Amino acid sequence: MKLFKCTHCGQLLYFENHQCVRCHYPLGFIPEKMALVPLVKKGKDTLEPYSKGLVNKLFGPSEKYRYCENHRHGVCNWLVPAQSQDPFCKACQLNNTIPNLSKEEYHDRWRHIEAAKHRLVYTLLQLGLPFMSKDEHPEKGLEFDFLADPKKGPRVLTGHANGTITLNIAEADDIEREMARKAMGEAYRTVLGHFRHEIAHYYWDRLVADMGQEEAFREVFGDEREDYSSALKRHYEKGTSDDWNQYYISPYASAHPWEDWAETWAHYLHMLDTLETAYAFGMSIDPELASKKDNLKADVNRNPYEVKKMSGLIDMWLPLTFAMNSLNRSMGHSDLYPFIIPPVVVDKLAFVHQLCLKVRRK
Repeated sequence: MKLFKCTHCGQLLYFENHQCVRCHYPLGFIPEKMALVPLVKKGKDTLEPYSKGLVNKLFGPSEKYRYCENHRHGVCNWLVPAQSQDPFCKACQLNNTIPNLSKEEYHDRWRHIEAAKHRLVYTLLQLGLPFMSKDEHPEKGLEFDFLADPKKGPRVLTGHANGTITLNIAEADDIEREMARKAMGEAYRTVLGHFRHEIAHYYWDRLVADMGQEEAFREVFGDEREDYSSALKRHYEKGTSDDWNQYYISPYASAHPWEDWAETWAHYLHMLDTLETAYAFGMSIDPELASKKDNLKADVNRNPYEVKKMSGLIDMWLPLTFAMNSLNRSMGHSDLYPFIIPPVVVDKLAFVHQLCLKVRRK
């Protein structure tokens, strides 16, 4: 995530801020410009970017916006062009089902979920990846269902099917999510991680199947025509081999090529978002005790979205994660990035990277 600055007072801002913490101007994110800006009222429901003081060349004098409809629920700070007929922003247009807001705890969970989903959509926009709502394209569109477990009957399963991503809102509860992480034997489990994993299945359809890349995919990930249900059943009953970490980013990735793709894709998005943040902060990793052969020195001096080769991302990522994990341990926390990336997984990440670059070049 890049850094944002209030163009009224100069305060640095978080992507999720609804109001500047210094000057208290309301803030809005404009996805068409990838900008978070202070706003002034120009009518009952109309806003325009603050244009005095610090110069912002992104905006013309007549650009007017309004908040996404979900701003009134405190879950969205994105803007919609004033002339748009759609009440929702690019991120909220994708919602098909939201939680029952009459339940306060559900509203809190939805706010947590939307923060993660908006960060996901930001990354998709930065990558220039195609997506559309189911209203725009019923067959190839994308939608989200945020559901709670029923009082009776089976639990809601988080997953993807034909462009519909379902998320059990219990995942937004820290305690329930941690219980699930331990029960599943996972090293890492977050709401944002779920979104990044599940969106990968959507993009397998869009970038692999629709673009005729199945054979190239099979050379790297294996044959996805293996029966999916049987593969998952085998994984949950028998687990994975002891040497899984030589070939996969996680044990679950070994279950089936589709899950290998999804886990790899999720880590690719982890890398891009974190490296962009490090780049925005001008971070440099240069441990005094490390030798050249340790490969732990790195200047995060390139925007990861502009790096053409996966090796360039890896060269920045590995030193950065070693530093992040060391800082976390200093605070008494477990590793922030508890993964090892073997050479085989680097090749898989490179496949994802090149597919995304190919789409952007079109």
